[in-house]
Amino acid sequence: MNAREQAERICARLRDAGYQALFNGGCVRDIILGREPSDYDVSTDARPERVQQLFPGSIPVGAQFGVVIVVKDGVQVEVATFRSDIGSADGRHPVRVEFSNSPDEDVRRRDFTINGLLMDPRDGNVLDFVGGQADIKARIVRAIGEPELRFVEDKLRMLRAVRFAARFDYSIEPRTFAAIRKLASQIEQVSKERVRDELSRMLTEGAARRAFELLDETGLLREVLPEVARMKGVQQPAQFHPEGDVWTHTLLMIEKLPAGAPRTLAWGVLLHDVGKPPTFRAPAGPSDRIRFDDHVEVGVRITEEICRRLRFSNEDTEQIVSLVANHMRFKDVPNMRDSTRKRFARLPHFEQHLELHRLDCLSSHGSLSSYDFVRGFLAETPPEAVHPARLVTGEDLKNMGFQPGPQFKEILSAVEDAQLEGKIASRTEALDFVRLQFSGKSV
Repeated sequence: MNAREQAERICARLRDAGYQALFNGGCVRDIILGREPSDYDVSTDARPERVQQLFPGSIPVGAQFGVVIVVKDGVQVEVATFRSDIGSADGRHPVRVEFSNSPDEDVRRRDFTINGLLMDPRDGNVLDFVGGQADIKARIVRAIGEPELRFVEDKLRMLRAVRFAARFDYSIEPRTFAAIRKLASQIEQVSKERVRDELSRMLTEGAARRAFELLDETGLLREVLPEVARMKGVQQPAQFHPEGDVWTHTLLMIEKLPAGAPRTLAWGVLLHDVGKPPTFRAPAGPSDRIRFDDHVEVGVRITEEICRRLRFSNEDTEQIVSLVANHMRFKDVPNMRDSTRKRFARLPHFEQHLELHRLDCLSSHGSLSSYDFVRGFLAETPPEAVHPARLVTGEDLKNMGFQPGPQFKEILSAVEDAQLEGKIASRTEALDFVRLQFSGKSV
């Protein structure tokens, strides 16, 4: 059973019990746009406790707000009771919720007209109380009712307005846009996790450049990512970056991110040059050029700070930081020792490093020579040569008379280098290598 079939089954069960039941929100918008909805939501006048009775095993994730998750065969559908929200306690949750029997009243508490549509799944009839169909036709993101009130109720809606406008290539209605600019500084009241997730969606839905241009135009960028906002106007040496400043270069790169790009790659692309603004140094004379000494190291520190601030997982943080830390190494790959090159190619998710480098080149000087070199190296080198089985262990070293300690790491690393260089290929050769290179050094 797919999500739509599950949602239709839920609606039929609710109607049979004497209740109203309609598709609502984004799934209706996507159906009108001819897109396949990623999920389906249902609205009803049945109270949460009644929904739970009708669907045993359902999950009351927000029963106080009228929200119940119905699960069958692993497919989840959110069922929400018609309601009106009274006030805003924290810029996200209402002070009080009043359940309603009116779909019209329920829709008017929602965020944007394009998300305020209802549909009867039996005949596809659309209920439109807020002009959402006209705004879809006009390609407009418009807040329902008074824009400032909608954003005060949930500050994250400001970021969502930007994301929807970018995703669908819509404009933001002027009064809605003005309200975002006025209230932009209040985005700090939203939890960092929610901000992170909304920004991640912007970066991975296939319209990242437009999203970040709108973040900048609305004033939200300097509030959520001031380090990225500082890229604007930071010039670069024309011989390497004919496209212009760091901001322009970054926009060109994120513009090339396809829908569905890995989240860590997208953030690595966005932040790879975040160390340039604080390390900018103007030419010292006619024969000098703009320089960004230590921008990678500085960028790593800034990236770590951003990832901590936005509550990224340790795993995601490690990968994003690694992308920033290693993005300049590709220029040296043709001259690396075999062992160094193979260790480089063993970085976790190396395909993301390679893709970042490709986007970096295409968005600046245009040369893919190092990229092509690495692709050729990977094609010609068997995986077992990049990730060879270990020939010597710490236990072997103890049996040879070496004492555990820092020297173990030195010896094992030297053995692996020789292995990666093709100088040794068997356990016997590895043990002989240790005796030859480290004889007289055991303690």
